[in-house]
This record gives sequence, C-alpha cells and structure tokens, in this order.
Amino acid sequence: MDSIATNGVRFTDGYVGACICSPSRVGLLTGRYQARTGHDANSNEGKDPETKNLVLTETTIAQRMKAVGYTTGIIGKWHVGATSAEYLPGNGNLGDKMGFYKGKEFVPDPAGAPVTSPIYAKEASSFMERHHDKPWFLYVPFNAVHSPVVASPEVKARFAKLPKREQEYAALINEADDAIGTILAKLRELKLEENTLIFLISDNGGANPLAEMDGLRGRKWLLWEGGIRVSWLAQWKGHIPAGRVISTPVIQLDVLPTALAAAGSTTQPEWKLDGTNILPLLEGKT
Repeated sequence: MDSIATNGVRFTDGYVGACICSPSRVGLLTGRYQARTGHDANSNEGKDPETKNLVLTETTIAQRMKAVGYTTGIIGKWHVGATSAEYLPGNGNLGDKMGFYKGKEFVPDPAGAPVTSPIYAKEASSFMERHHDKPWFLYVPFNAVHSPVVASPEVKARFAKLPKREQEYAALINEADDAIGTILAKLRELKLEENTLIFLISDNGGANPLAEMDGLRGRKWLLWEGGIRVSWLAQWKGHIPAGRVISTPVIQLDVLPTALAAAGSTTQPEWKLDGTNILPLLEGKT
C-alpha cells in the first residue's frame, strides 16, 4: 500500500459517501449517492429486494467501462445484494466474477484453511494475464480487514511480540498488503503499469477496537469523520506525478467519471452522477 502512495498520490481528505459497507460500495459502483439509489443500509438476505440489493435499473462502473470496449471483472466481496440470482455479479453488471456474495455469516474454517487475500491476488493476477492484450477493468474488494479477525499462522508469527488480538489484526492487514503487492508485481511483470490507473480506497472507517482513526472522531457506523474519511490512494505511472500528497477533498463517487475519462470517454448528464472527474487533479493539471 505504501508503494502506491510513494509512486502515486495520497489524499489527506479522501471520503466515502456512507459509514457502512453496502451503501459505500454501491456509491463506488454507480458514482451516485445512496439517496439516489435507495441503497442506504447494508444488504442482508431476507429483506425487501428493491431496498437491499443494488437495484437492476442502476448502471455500474463495469457496465460503463464495458460500453467503451473494456473487459470487466470482480474478484472479492460483493455485498450489495444476494436475495436472488438476478442481483448477483455476472448478470451483465460486472463481468468475470470470483468471491463472496454476502459475508453476513461467519463459518468456522478447518485448521490451516487458506485466507482470502492471497486467493484474491492469485485470481486477479490470472485475470490480468488472460486479458493483458486488451483494455480491462477489475474491481478487487478484499474481505480483510473486516471481521472475523482471523489470519494465517505464518503471517501472524511476524507479529509474535504483540498481544494475541493485536497479532491477528496486524497479520490481517499484512495479508491484504501482501496481496496488493502481488497484484502490483503482476502489473509490472506484464508491463502494464503505464496503462493502468489504480485506486485503493477503504469502504468506511475502522470498526475493530484495534483500528486507529488517527485522531478523528467516530468510526464505522458513525457519520463523523472517523466513519467516512478513509485511506484514499491512486497511482498511474507516467501520468500521476509520484509522491504527491493532496488535501483537496475527493470521494469514492469520483472513481467512475475519472475511470471513464482515463479511458478516453465522458459521462452524460442524464446519468445523474454525483462524482466528478478528478483526472486533471491527479495529473497535476489543476
């Protein structure tokens, strides 16, 4: 993660439009506030499908990218609706898919079972290898560092001097960091860094008591700064000057119009997007 900040830009005032998982993810996927989409609470099975799923009339960033010639995919945690098949990824809304649909139930794993972060990194690398010779868009929402806070023993051993609960949390972060490193290494191997705009954004503030809000008031579930002001990084080698720190406020809703701009396309007024194209800001042109 530090390498993205070093080779790209870190925003000190990066925000998301909601302090909980599902509405924040819907905002990223649509470029629209949850007040427009009606998705203002977490998606859980058994709820009204029109208020607990990403409604079928909404158009996702993947659909927008596919319309301009991109192969698209999701690898990771969906969590924006799973009450029935038509609301799942792969039904025209995101393309290639691999991951978890819900994430509500905690199921004990057998001892030694692999954690998700390296699996997602492996699948993301495979996606890039399969589609390296054509334009592609890939959404990789990690389960980590969401609860349950359970990490692999070998990574946890790196933090043996910490109290047990802190070992687990530190290892969980480290596993996600290692997975991001694997994805970045594959980009370099395929010589795609100069053709790939990367965003790394949390969906909300930390929930675990071990999470640090860096002095901000509140955390996940609360509409104070600690709930909606998050880690917000971007990298595009050769386009975004390296090592910049920007205090201009940005929000996850900006990703969709910015990605389209990077692809050489534009948004349309009838889409009623709430995000803004920040590519000129990223490139240092404004």
